[in-house]
Amino acid sequence: MVSPVAQTSSSAGTFALQLEIDSDTLASCVACGMCLPHCPTYRVTGEESASPRGRIALMRDVAERGEADAAFVEFMDACIQCRGCETACPAGVQYGHMMEVTREALASQTNYQPRLRRLAYRALGMPRLLAAGSRLLALAQRLGVLGAARLLSRVGRFRSLGTAVGALPRVPLRQRRLVPSGSDVWLFTGCVMDAWMRDTHRAVQSVIEATGAGVALPPPRAACCGSLHTHAGLGADARRLARRVIASLPGDAPILVDSAGCGAAMKEYGHLLGTPEAHRFAERVHDVHEWLAARVDLLPAGAPIALDIGGPITGGPVTGDAAQRPRVAVQDPCHLRHVQQAHLPVRAVLDRYVDVVELDDDGLCCGAGGAYSQQHPDIANAVRERKVAAIERSGADVVASANPGCSLHLRAAGLDARHPLEIVAEHLPGGGGAGL
Repeated sequence: MVSPVAQTSSSAGTFALQLEIDSDTLASCVACGMCLPHCPTYRVTGEESASPRGRIALMRDVAERGEADAAFVEFMDACIQCRGCETACPAGVQYGHMMEVTREALASQTNYQPRLRRLAYRALGMPRLLAAGSRLLALAQRLGVLGAARLLSRVGRFRSLGTAVGALPRVPLRQRRLVPSGSDVWLFTGCVMDAWMRDTHRAVQSVIEATGAGVALPPPRAACCGSLHTHAGLGADARRLARRVIASLPGDAPILVDSAGCGAAMKEYGHLLGTPEAHRFAERVHDVHEWLAARVDLLPAGAPIALDIGGPITGGPVTGDAAQRPRVAVQDPCHLRHVQQAHLPVRAVLDRYVDVVELDDDGLCCGAGGAYSQQHPDIANAVRERKVAAIERSGADVVASANPGCSLHLRAAGLDARHPLEIVAEHLPGGGGAGL
């Protein structure tokens, strides 16, 4: 955990902290406990202060006293920000926004976010730098340079660093450029997803085009939505990036997003910036499955295809016993299920081509949480174990997850996790798109 060095120490072990959360908002939580079963960190730790109810109580105390301590920072930092509590809350408590305000207060008034981490977040909005860094990372992976870093996980003081490096996915060394095909819709490509998972965008574009729509691609200035910055408390950077995205995607065309975290952030630009322009922009943003579900009849019917377990779905029709619809479990990314409340369209689109298998965990978080799994690997992996168990109970061979962080986190556990539209693209004529 990160212990802040406060700008102003008020007493031993505490530091001054001003939380700009009004008392009515803090009082909206009636401590009923309905959130507890839906909070992944509470279920793993069993600690009251690791629950939404407990964290709000800590916020209330800090807001009243004007000071906090290291324990407060640890409990705020350990929140995955899945916002599953908001779906469960009968009082409609806006926990996610309270957490964002709290982390921004920590980041602006203490060294909650160290300088190197701030620089890393800033690089997300610099596509050329991100691409160059990704190529270096890919080269280091292929040369075995990161093997030494993995050994660090055995050394106490470097354990978190070694574990985080070891959990990185295999980054592509080269990626083909995406080619726009029209102006009916924008496809937002983002930062890390475009640098590491561009083939997913390619598959998504092929599915959109299968409805007859032309796809426009954003310019480099719209390279990052600011979602990770908001989660980290870097509000000023998040607002700067949001303004750039809005300015870079003019017009009235729908903006389709294939990353649940990015889509959730962009739909909340009105709240983030508080301007009429931002509210109008947010109304144009759709998760790509929302847009497709309304046009699913325009998609071509797919022939049954063979399912290559542990590998790609092999395109092309098959016959006999093999001509069965693949069984695919759907893992709902938290920001699609709880923030956007757009998880059902994923099923509507997939159901045209595969047999959808529901998990029995009531949409519990997988533990990815954007950068969370890198910064809190122990808790993230413990949360993931519950998700893996639910997937194994389902009997499905492939997992569909509409968020890149979730997919990578599940793949690190040995699961065959793919974006839903990668699966759909393989059913299109020619097995379009990803080429997985």
